[in-house]
Amino acid sequence: MLKVFVYGTLKPREVNYQRYCALQVVDAKKAYTFGKLFALPMGYPAMTLGDSLVYGYLLTFADAKVLNNLDILEDYQPSRQMSENLYNRQETEIYDLEGRSLGMAWVYLMTQNQVYQLNGIQLHHDGWWSGCGLTVEHSL
Repeated sequence: MLKVFVYGTLKPREVNYQRYCALQVVDAKKAYTFGKLFALPMGYPAMTLGDSLVYGYLLTFADAKVLNNLDILEDYQPSRQMSENLYNRQETEIYDLEGRSLGMAWVYLMTQNQVYQLNGIQLHHDGWWSGCGLTVEHSL
């Protein structure tokens, strides 16, 4: 089983969930991890390393091949330098809403420099991003 933590347009009821996840997800749980969450002017979020709570969903997939499509969506290629990717995929610990560890999962992160170059605005309120109604074609 492959686990991916999503915090943006790949969450259930967001614009990219149906196309990239819905038919392949075997489980979706509300969850959180630690980082910093930013809203980008292009209409999708970015997460960086940090110690704030970032809420989203832990998606479980039966087939690891789903990562190929997610990597393309997130403009991530493992063979490139981190600075050449829009997002970089790494594993991080995920927690359920009661604070119990759900284990490690993949998450797509942006570097602080990239967020600043893209004029990201940190979301301090509740660690939850929502873009319901957007028709953007990019990002977690």
